[in-house]
Amino acid sequence: MDISKENRKKTALWIIGIIAACSLIFLGVQNISSVMGAVSWFFKLISPLIIGCGLALVLDVPLQFFERHICSKTKKPALQRLRRPLSFAVSLIVIIGIIIGVVVLVIPELVEAVKVIVTIVTDFVNKLLAMSEEDILKLPLGEYLLNADWKNMLSSAQEWLKNQGGAIVNTAFSTIGSVVTAVVNFGIGAVFAIYILLSKDKLGAQVKRLIRVWLPEKAGRLILHTANVANENFRNFISGQTLEAMILGGLCMIGMLILRIPYAPMVGALVGVTALIPVIGGFIGVGVGTVMILTQSPIKALIFIIFFVVLQQIEGNLIYPKVMGSRVNLPAIWILAAVSIGGSIAGPLGMLLSVPFASTAYVLIKEATSERERLRLQRTTASEGEAAEEKTE
Repeated sequence: MDISKENRKKTALWIIGIIAACSLIFLGVQNISSVMGAVSWFFKLISPLIIGCGLALVLDVPLQFFERHICSKTKKPALQRLRRPLSFAVSLIVIIGIIIGVVVLVIPELVEAVKVIVTIVTDFVNKLLAMSEEDILKLPLGEYLLNADWKNMLSSAQEWLKNQGGAIVNTAFSTIGSVVTAVVNFGIGAVFAIYILLSKDKLGAQVKRLIRVWLPEKAGRLILHTANVANENFRNFISGQTLEAMILGGLCMIGMLILRIPYAPMVGALVGVTALIPVIGGFIGVGVGTVMILTQSPIKALIFIIFFVVLQQIEGNLIYPKVMGSRVNLPAIWILAAVSIGGSIAGPLGMLLSVPFASTAYVLIKEATSERERLRLQRTTASEGEAAEEKTE
């Protein structure tokens, strides 16, 4: 078989590429710790940029909403140029206002609940110290409380604190350093997000140009289509999840007011904010709310738990499907899997971003599967047609 010079060149390049790839994989496996360290260092280096992209994606949802309503019909060039900065400013004010409102509602009540818990514990200890042995024995765990070696426990605790004092101080300083680093990265990411949002059209055009020029046509089309699907799924998810969280928080507050459960506005706001995290977010707010209600009335806390379980069933089976509808084309089992994996990788932010990413992958795989089925059906039809023609001949 005659092999042309061009084919020999392509074959040689393929062989060299395969050998190089196998060599890199072998070296990477042999030095896996160094590779993982380099990958970790790289992601720490670009973490502000990743945070900025995430913030830009989240802020882009209200930004587009306000852009459609602020100066949308004006023909004055000056107002058209100001439309995006104004929309961004309004979006930022709304989001910051919501956060401040929740903090103002939650923090004072949470501090008060902690004070109540400390007072209850202190009063119990004082009463226990003033009780006689007969009265202590009448308590449910009286015999254990009476026979416990409190002096030995106290000395063991003091010895443990003495031995672990250095480790505790180091951990505290490490935690403070991590918090400072996170705040700095968030600030840089916020600046980066502002730049992305204010010049997103120009950046989008530049990225599309680079993809079309430097990548093969088929790969470029695939990347752009994937980006469009991801953008659409993310916007639909954020808008639907925000509306669903507001409905859940509002219904929770109204139900608590009707049942005369304390901390209704605060717990309703907390449930609404935490419900932005899919599947498990609402339960986080309920856990904090239950602890706070427990300081006022254990019976009310039990009623609140029963009420929220009923509300969660109504919300999950009636409200959520209506609100989300076809916004996120992802079955419930994959939503739960995505939230679990995303939370393990990146905490609450991973929980929030995992569902649109999983939805994008689900849509792309579904499209690819449908395309393969269509091609296979065409081949089958063509083969059947050729067989029919041969039989006719």
